[in-house]
Amino acid sequence: MTKTRVAVLALLGVVAVAAGGFGYRYYQSLQRTVPPGIAFGNGRIEADEIAIATKYPARVAEIMFEEGDLVKSGQVLARMDTSEVEASERAAEAKVAQLTKDRDSAQSAVGQKQAQLDLAVSELKRGEALVAKDAVSRQRVEQLSAMQQTAQEALASANSQVSAADAAIKSAQSEQERLKQQIADATLVAPKTGRILYKLGDVGETLPAGGQVATLLDLTNVYMTLFLPSTAAGRVAVGEPGRILVDAAPDRPIPGNVTFVSPQAQFTPKQVEVASERERMMFRVKVRIPPALVEQYVTKVKTGVTGVAYVRTDSNAQWPSWLESDLTAKASGEPKSAGSSEPNSTGNGEPQSTGSSQPQSTGSSEPKSTGSSQPKPTGSGETK
Repeated sequence: MTKTRVAVLALLGVVAVAAGGFGYRYYQSLQRTVPPGIAFGNGRIEADEIAIATKYPARVAEIMFEEGDLVKSGQVLARMDTSEVEASERAAEAKVAQLTKDRDSAQSAVGQKQAQLDLAVSELKRGEALVAKDAVSRQRVEQLSAMQQTAQEALASANSQVSAADAAIKSAQSEQERLKQQIADATLVAPKTGRILYKLGDVGETLPAGGQVATLLDLTNVYMTLFLPSTAAGRVAVGEPGRILVDAAPDRPIPGNVTFVSPQAQFTPKQVEVASERERMMFRVKVRIPPALVEQYVTKVKTGVTGVAYVRTDSNAQWPSWLESDLTAKASGEPKSAGSSEPNSTGNGEPQSTGSSQPQSTGSSEPKSTGSSQPKPTGSGETK
């Protein structure tokens, strides 16, 4: 019985050793080497957040979205109650109409005053001609002159009333336009194509000015942020091509471009660095995915997905084959080489890992993966 037990244990040991050897060889086959001139760092897919908020205090009348919905630019998301504003707008419209009538009356008065002035001028000329012939007295001429001056002042007053009426009409029209714009602003639309991250308001709620109804993720600006030491960040050029490998699709590199390199160093966030390295000062680098590519796969874009971003610190450095794919080939406008390790594409456009076409370890001290099919640095790294 004891011999049998020993034999079984020995057999189990052999199986365990064999399995360990196979696992180690499989692990070795998954290792990928980062060539010199390329730096990398952990990160996650991010997108800018846009607050969908009401401009004026109002009650929410209608909500036309749910959390997670993909919305297009210009799509109506919510409507605020505008019954009171619409009533004020109708009152402003009526005021404009009344002021327009008052202006027409003032304009008619101008015509009357102009006729009176013309008559006074004519009589004064006739009187001056008659006084020269001693046909009328000088006193009569003075009276006619006073009548002409009075008619001129009356005409000026009438013109002033017309100008005041015009100003009142413009003021009322401006108020009417403001109310119309307030009604239009009560319809909240998506400023950009994106996905609803949070639903913050509901029908019947009264929101103050600036009260948020939703938070929208701007999917026209999708990127990954990584942190690099000064030795690497100082050699990264804005506009330089980059690569992104996400954990959800480790065999399909995503192209990108460096759009931002922080001019100031900062402490690396806790979710990127381990505690022992948290005191290192790092520079934030942003790698943006081309908007056209995001638009093509917009239904599959998910923020928060973790991965690794790669940037070139040497513009002459060549991307390894495992950082090339059909997506990077489209971005560069070049056909993908036959020797590349691109995964087979399924009918729905999602990658299938082959598990056999990945580059092998060279046995050097360059960064290698720690268990997944892509390098997993604790925060950032660069090959010398």
